[in-house]
Amino acid sequence: MDTNNRVVMTKDGLKELQVEYDELTKMKRPTAVSRLSDARELGDLSENSEYAAAKQDLAFMDGRIAELEEIIHGAKVVTSHGKGHVDVGCKVTLHVNGKQESFMVVGEWEADPMQKKISHESPLGKALLGKKVGDQVDVEAPAGKLLYKILSID
Repeated sequence: MDTNNRVVMTKDGLKELQVEYDELTKMKRPTAVSRLSDARELGDLSENSEYAAAKQDLAFMDGRIAELEEIIHGAKVVTSHGKGHVDVGCKVTLHVNGKQESFMVVGEWEADPMQKKISHESPLGKALLGKKVGDQVDVEAPAGKLLYKILSID
């Protein structure tokens, strides 16, 4: 989160969270409430494992719904960025260890290293923010310090 306690994210990241929120509130939660109601009718609640599981699932879901509501309503959506420097929402191509790699710099809630989406709060993301094509940054990694050179920013 930034200094104003607002979550920074791209428009696509916000859309993904809204899809998850809609799925939880319109489909999964009603199903969980029905499951809890059915389990309650099975009798003795103190020994009813289905009731306990349904209640726990519903509580987890409600927690996630509340979390998503807070993020969605407080999100600062980055809709554009300057092409001259690295910022949230841009794709940056780097040279590291003799090879070229491209990453999308995104908000922390969107980060997915497997999809080459890095958070602006990650060590690499922080090092890259504000840098220009041709700049080099050193980043501490589990394997040691890595030197990245910025080849392009889109």
